Amino acid sequence: MIVKLLITLAFILSILVPFGAFAAGEKSRGRYKKALAINSFLFFGTMLVCSALFFTGNAFAAEETAAAVNPAAGMICLAAALSTGLACIGGGIAVSAAASAALGAISEDGSILGKSLIFVGLAEGVCLYGLIISFMIIGRL
Repeated sequence: MIVKLLITLAFILSILVPFGAFAAGEKSRGRYKKALAINSFLFFGTMLVCSALFFTGNAFAAEETAAAVNPAAGMICLAAALSTGLACIGGGIAVSAAASAALGAISEDGSILGKSLIFVGLAEGVCLYGLIISFMIIGRL
C-alpha cells in the first residue's frame, strides 16, 4: 500500500514540480526547456522504478491480486498501455496535419468547414481504436 502511495505521489510531483517552480518570472524558451527536462527526468525515473517493481512482483508481495496469480499480467498491462499510447501519438500527428490543412482551407473558403471537420474527426478516431484495443487486452486478465 505504501509503494502505491509513493508511486502516485511521484507521478503527481513529476507534473507539479517543474511547472510550479517555473510559473513566475520571465517567459523564455530556456525556462520551458528546463521545465520539460525536469518533468521528463521525474516521469521516466518514476516509470523505471515502477517497471522494476511491477515485473519483479515486489509491489504486490503482500496482496493477492491478478498480477500475483497470473505471471503474464505485467506483459498484458504493458501491451494495453502501448496500444493506447502509440495510437494516441499517431492520432496526434494525424490531427496536427489534418487540422492545420483544414484551417488553411477554411480561411480561403468558409463553406468547407463541415467537410474539413470530418477529416479531423477521422484522425481522432485512431485514438479511440487504440483505447478499445487496450480494453480488450485488459479483459484477458
